Amino acid sequence: MSSVAVSKKKGFGAVLWDYLTTVDHKKLGVMYLFAGVLFFAIAGFEALLMRIQLMVPNNDFISAGLFNELLTMHGTTMLFLAATPLLFGFMNAIVPLQIGARDVAFPFLNSLGFWLFFLGALFLHLSFFMGGAPDAGWTSYASLSLYSPGHGIDFYVLGLQISGAGTLISGINFIVTIITMRAPGMTFMRMPLFTWTTLISSSLILFAFPPLTVGLFFMLVDRMFGANFFDHTMGGNTIIWEHLFWIFGHPEVYILVLPAFGLFSEIIPVFARKRLFGYSSMVFATILIGFLGFMVWAHHMFTVGMGPTANAIFAIATMAIAVPTGMKVFNWILTIWGGSIKVTVPMIYALGFIPSFVAGGVTGVMMATAPLDYQLHDSYFIVAHFHYVIVGGIVTAIFASMHYYWPIMFNRTLNEKLGFVTFWVFFIGFHLTFFLQHFLGLMGMPRRVFTFQADQGWDLFNYISSIGAIMMAIGVVLLVINVLLSVKTPPVNRRDYWGDGRSLEWSIQLPVPFYNFKQTPLVRGFDPCWLEKQEGNKEMMTYAEPLGDIHMPNNSILPLIMSIGLFIAAFGALYHPDGVSWSVPVIVIGLGITVLAMITRSVKDDHGFHVHVEEVIATEEHLYGKGGNK
Repeated sequence: MSSVAVSKKKGFGAVLWDYLTTVDHKKLGVMYLFAGVLFFAIAGFEALLMRIQLMVPNNDFISAGLFNELLTMHGTTMLFLAATPLLFGFMNAIVPLQIGARDVAFPFLNSLGFWLFFLGALFLHLSFFMGGAPDAGWTSYASLSLYSPGHGIDFYVLGLQISGAGTLISGINFIVTIITMRAPGMTFMRMPLFTWTTLISSSLILFAFPPLTVGLFFMLVDRMFGANFFDHTMGGNTIIWEHLFWIFGHPEVYILVLPAFGLFSEIIPVFARKRLFGYSSMVFATILIGFLGFMVWAHHMFTVGMGPTANAIFAIATMAIAVPTGMKVFNWILTIWGGSIKVTVPMIYALGFIPSFVAGGVTGVMMATAPLDYQLHDSYFIVAHFHYVIVGGIVTAIFASMHYYWPIMFNRTLNEKLGFVTFWVFFIGFHLTFFLQHFLGLMGMPRRVFTFQADQGWDLFNYISSIGAIMMAIGVVLLVINVLLSVKTPPVNRRDYWGDGRSLEWSIQLPVPFYNFKQTPLVRGFDPCWLEKQEGNKEMMTYAEPLGDIHMPNNSILPLIMSIGLFIAAFGALYHPDGVSWSVPVIVIGLGITVLAMITRSVKDDHGFHVHVEEVIATEEHLYGKGGNK
C-alpha cells in the first residue's frame, strides 16, 4: 500500500473487498464484534419471546414446539455465536497492541478462523427458514436429539462443527502470538492480565474443542449413516454424549469468563488509578482456574447415576475452583481500596460486576453439593445460577469493554450519559429477571417448560422476571443506539484517551496505523505506558529499534473461499439421510472448493510486502499531521 493509497477515499466496493480479504487483526476484531452483536441481538430476541410466553400462566403466545426451538437456539447462539466472537473481537483488536506486535502470528489463519465461525453460524441460523431449528436443548442430549424429526439437529451438528473449527484455529493463533511475538522486555510476568487470560483461554480452547468435535462427529454419523454410538438398544451409550459434551462444555464457561476477568483487570486499575493488586497471584489464579476447569465437568451429571465416589470427586473439584476465583475477587476489591476512583461507564460496570458475579459463584458452590443438586437439578435455580455467571460476568465485561476500548477500535467515543442510562436499565433488568428465578427453582418450577398452571405460587415471580427481560432488551437497544450515534462524534486523535492508561495499547497515537507501531516498543517494566508517563516521556514509548522498513502480510480471499466450500458441503451432508440424489455430489463439490483453495495457498508463495521508511513517514504525517507521532 503506497502512501498515496492511504489518503484516498475508497468507494463502497473497495471497502467491502478490503473487509472480505483482510488479514489485519484490527479489522477482524471489528468484524468479530459486529457479528457477535448481530447474534447477541438474535439470541436476546429469542429469550424475550420465551419470557413473554412465561409472563402469565397457561399462555399460548407461542407453541410448545417453537418454544423448544427458541430455547435451543437461544443457548447455542449466546454461548457459541455471541459471547465467543464478542470476546474474540477484543482479543483480536487489543492483544497484539498490548504485547507490542504488528499482527498475530498467522494473519491468514486469523481470517480463516473468522470466516469459518461466521459461515457456520449463518448455516445454523438458516434452520429457521428450512424446516425448523434444532429443538433438543442447547446441550442436545443424544437421547433427545437422535429422535428429533426434521433437520434441526443436523443444522446444529454441521453448523457447530464448522464454527468450532474456526474457534480452534483462532485459539492456536493466539497461543503462538502471545508466546512468540512479545516486544523486547515484555516478559511473561509483565504481560497485561487481558493478554494472560487470552493465553489461558486459548489453551482451554485447544483442549476443550476436540472432545466437542468428536461428539458432534459421532452424532453426525449416527444421524447420517445410522451408526449407533449413542443408541443404547444397539449397544451404544447415550451417556457418552453427555461426557463428551460437558468435557467441552464446562471449560467453555471458563473460555468465556477468563477473558472477561482479564478485561475487568484492565479496567479497574485504570479508573482506580492504582497498580493492579496482587498481579502474580492473579496470574497464578488464572492458570489454576484453567487447570481445574477440566476437573469438574461431571458436576453437570450428578443425576445420571455415576455413583457416590465419582459424585464426591467432582463435588470436591467444583468447590476447589471457587478458591482461585475468590482470590481474583479480593484482588479487584483491594485494587479499588484506597484508589482515587473515577466513576466512568466502564468502571460502573466493573463495580456492578463484582457482587453480581459473586452471587453466581456462590450458587455454583451450593450446587457442587451433590444432594442439593439432586433437588435443584432441572429447576429454575440452575437457570438463575448460570445467568448470574454469564450475564453478571461475561456480558457486563463485554459492555464495559465496548465503552473502554471503543476509542482504540474506532477512534470515536461512546456517549457517557447514555452509557450510564444503559447500565442502570440493563443492570436493574438483569437482577429483576434472574434473582427471583432462584426462588422459582426452590418452589419447584422446572426449567424448559413452555407454560405452567396458575396458583402454584409462581405467577408473580414469572411476571416480574419477564418485565426484567424487557428492561434488559431496552438496555441493549440503548447500547446499539449509542454505537450508531458514535459515528457522528469527533475523532479522538490522541494517545491515552482515558488519561490514566497503564498498558502498551494506550501509548499508541490514535487512529492506530495499519502496521500498529512504526518502531517496535521496548518494554521497561510492568504497566509500560504508566511507567513512561511517570518519567515524563511525551511519546509514552521507548523504542527498541530505529525507524526501518516494516514487513506486513498480504490480504487474501482464500480464507473466505475455504469456508464457503465447507458451507456448501454441509448442505450435501444435511440432505444425505433423505436419500436425495444430489447430496453426495454437493459434498464433493464443497470439499473440492475447500481443498483447491488450500492447494492454491500452499503452492503460491506469499511473502507479504514491505512498507518502506518513506511510506511510514508519509502515513504518520497523513494520520497525525506534520512530524508524525509528536
